Amino acid sequence: MIAAGNPDVKTARRPREGGRRFPLHWVGALPFLIYVALFLLLPTAIVVVGAFVGKAGPSLSNITDLNQQFVLNAFVSSLLISTASAVVGAVTGALLAYAVATGNPRGVLRRVVSSACGVLAQFGGVTLAFAFIATIGSVGFIRLWLQERGLDIYANGVWLTELPGLVLVYTYFQIPLMVLVFLPALDGIRPQWREATESLGGGTWHYWRYVAGPLLAPAFLGATLLLFANAFSAYATAAALISQGNPIVPIAISNFLTSETGRNNPGLAQALALGMVVIVAIVMTLYALLQRRTSRWLR
Repeated sequence: MIAAGNPDVKTARRPREGGRRFPLHWVGALPFLIYVALFLLLPTAIVVVGAFVGKAGPSLSNITDLNQQFVLNAFVSSLLISTASAVVGAVTGALLAYAVATGNPRGVLRRVVSSACGVLAQFGGVTLAFAFIATIGSVGFIRLWLQERGLDIYANGVWLTELPGLVLVYTYFQIPLMVLVFLPALDGIRPQWREATESLGGGTWHYWRYVAGPLLAPAFLGATLLLFANAFSAYATAAALISQGNPIVPIAISNFLTSETGRNNPGLAQALALGMVVIVAIVMTLYALLQRRTSRWLR
């Protein structure tokens, strides 16, 4: 009989320790990781490297060329258009989302509005530009209908093909996007909070000033930043409406890559793209921080 205190017995009873099994729970995310690497990380790396490479090798010439006046004007115009369309879209979309949230959560109106917003938020590019040209363009049917009644919306010039027109066109897809992004935050507001405010003697102003407003502020600001990034990176719609000059950064990048008049400059185009990447990265970082704060009370 083998003694119980024999160390050989303890060793024999231990499970055989083999090599650690490699975790396989990440395999399901592998297609997504490959997609991100090919279509996000790789293009970003190419842009970053190309921005610091000149015709003779590594150089800062592309970065220093960003201080040219037309480049600065393009960035300013892009920032103004993105800010204006984001603010208008955020305010209008928030009001529409609130009207939907106060209704029946399973009603027909909510389903119709949510479905329509999901479609309209993705409606852009040349198709959207053509829709506005055919509707309120210089020969659009609404413009002609108003002109027959003595009202000319283009009495001071065709503003649709200028920067104010881009703000209007961008707002078309900014509003439904705001509804989709802001609606979950409104759904997180509980009716008991308003009842508690009223039971303590507060009114509508107190409820929005001290309860709902502070809770919805991070979600609203985060959604506004998302709209800003969405407008700042838009290209196809602007390119279809405005075909001359470098009014905004995406069009300037396209002109430097495809110009046939000797003004093509891929290095400067990549430097412009790098500037856009930096701005969008800052905006999306702020958006992520605000969303994290919002998620604390949405749970």
